[in-house]
Amino acid sequence: MQKQVTATAPGPWPGTDALEAQRIIRGELGSPHLPFLPELPDRGVGSDPLGRTASLLVELAVDVQPHGWRLVDRPGKDQRRATSALASDINVLADVAGSEEVSAEALKIQLRGPMSLAAGLYLHNGERALLDFGARRDIVDSLAAGVADHVSRVSAAVPGAAVVVQLDEPDISAILAGTIPTASGYRTLRAIPGEEVTSAWHTVVDGLRAAGVAEVVVSVPEIEAPIQRILASGADGIAVPLKALTTRQWEQIAGAVEAGKTLWAGALPTNDPSARLPRTSDVVDTVWRPWRQLGLPPSSLGAVRVTPSDGLAGYSPSGAKEVLTRLTQLADGLNQLALG
Repeated sequence: MQKQVTATAPGPWPGTDALEAQRIIRGELGSPHLPFLPELPDRGVGSDPLGRTASLLVELAVDVQPHGWRLVDRPGKDQRRATSALASDINVLADVAGSEEVSAEALKIQLRGPMSLAAGLYLHNGERALLDFGARRDIVDSLAAGVADHVSRVSAAVPGAAVVVQLDEPDISAILAGTIPTASGYRTLRAIPGEEVTSAWHTVVDGLRAAGVAEVVVSVPEIEAPIQRILASGADGIAVPLKALTTRQWEQIAGAVEAGKTLWAGALPTNDPSARLPRTSDVVDTVWRPWRQLGLPPSSLGAVRVTPSDGLAGYSPSGAKEVLTRLTQLADGLNQLALG
């Protein structure tokens, strides 16, 4: 049977009500679409994407200092807060999924990727962990080890559902270009070699595979998206906004699709929550036009998952729900073209 175009969203969600968020997400993104465990950054420290992932690290403790999350000798109140919030969210997920007559066949979780995690965490001396090779290596190994328990708890909350993981690397372009500022802001950190980045992703992807994850994608900004490095890491696909992809990047994506990889296409513009959502037909065209120009067959559209271009934390809950509705309409439109 031909694969369908499906929909999901990056992860950040508005408000502080985990129960409401889960009900909306799972209500809108039932099978064949991909519901997700939302992040609720409005709850504050510990519910932000960086702190949420840092709380999963093994044998590395974190706490919040004036300049941000810092590696410390022992877990502090902020790490305990992050751990507690995540455990509570998983419990809510179990309750909502358990009350469904028919549950979705898969669930997505999102984690801050190892390189952006290293860029966002600080050392005892107040400098970014990204500066220090040993610290970068420790973060990669710790994250690869820490994901197993997290995946196990999520799997227990949704028995029988495949777990899909999105590794978010929002800072990767600056990391590779050497434009991440030092703590003082007067200099920038040296560029991290591309081979090290690929190796770091490979280590975490291997850890996720060992934990039983069904699919791993790496999510990056479209600016200088390192598509070839993501594919070399063993990831199953790439998640990227479509708004500024170059012809060369589209050609790389076409090669990936032909090799059996997936594209999570950030096709629906959501960078301005005050703006009206574009018409479904217009958004369909942003995927369909380059697809045809590259000579990809309509039948291969099943390699696509459509997503918003950005997280939805800036929306109201009702506005975020409207985005999910539009996404499923977008998937339906592309599926009609795939059958045509």
